[in-house]
Amino acid sequence: MLVIMFGFAGGLAVGTGFVAFLVVLGVIPRLTQLTKTMRWIHVYEWGAVFGAVAGGWMSLRSTVLYASKYWLIPMGLFSGVFIGMLAAALTEVLNVWPILAKRMGMADKIVLLLMAIVFGKVFGSLFYWIYFVEGRSP
Repeated sequence: MLVIMFGFAGGLAVGTGFVAFLVVLGVIPRLTQLTKTMRWIHVYEWGAVFGAVAGGWMSLRSTVLYASKYWLIPMGLFSGVFIGMLAAALTEVLNVWPILAKRMGMADKIVLLLMAIVFGKVFGSLFYWIYFVEGRSP
């Protein structure tokens, strides 16, 4: 019973932290504003809720999806879009890029800095998936 209580308390702490993070950043309202789909805001909200619940459920179980390897492409794209939007929202709120560019003495070359970060992430991800993951497949 004690393990159940600790697990539930930990889940509540992580869940409320995630929701607070999304609320503070204003990801969903900003997304609906940019895409001009304000009337669908409840769909976005419930999508975030069901995504968090499904992700939590799948992380607690040994879930195996018997699907074609080609399903990895859209799943990876959706995951990448989510992570990218979350990172972009965080940097937009905190104004990280202008501060970083000014401190590095690259205020006039901020586009170059952003492209270096983007290409670094892309090449790093490709290296990981091609070298490490592909090497382990049967």
